[in-house]
Amino acid sequence: MAVILIIDDSPTELHLFQNMLEKSGFDTLLADSGEDGIRQAQNAHPDCILMDVVMPGMNGFQATRKLTQDPGTRDIPVIMITTKDQETDKIWGMRQGAVEYLVKPLAPKDLVSKINAVMAA
Repeated sequence: MAVILIIDDSPTELHLFQNMLEKSGFDTLLADSGEDGIRQAQNAHPDCILMDVVMPGMNGFQATRKLTQDPGTRDIPVIMITTKDQETDKIWGMRQGAVEYLVKPLAPKDLVSKINAVMAA
């Protein structure tokens, strides 16, 4: 079973994504900050990471850059998920190493489809 690491500072969003993914057959790990997400990715080596962009401390762009520069985590696909539908943020996220940039809210089937697509690539 694939393991998805969800990194988001909102407990509500963490719970929402966790329920959505577990109902679709994924195992999940949760991190409430960029720093904690990096630690968990280094220790658990999940199959995919869902990364919030706007977080206090280390934001999603910074965390994604650190993950993609680390030889131990650079092959884990990162999907950035945010409420900000701005083309400049999407471009910046992709430059940091994200493989997808999605805007909340997301339909469960769309999210699962994207996760499966990036893990198959």
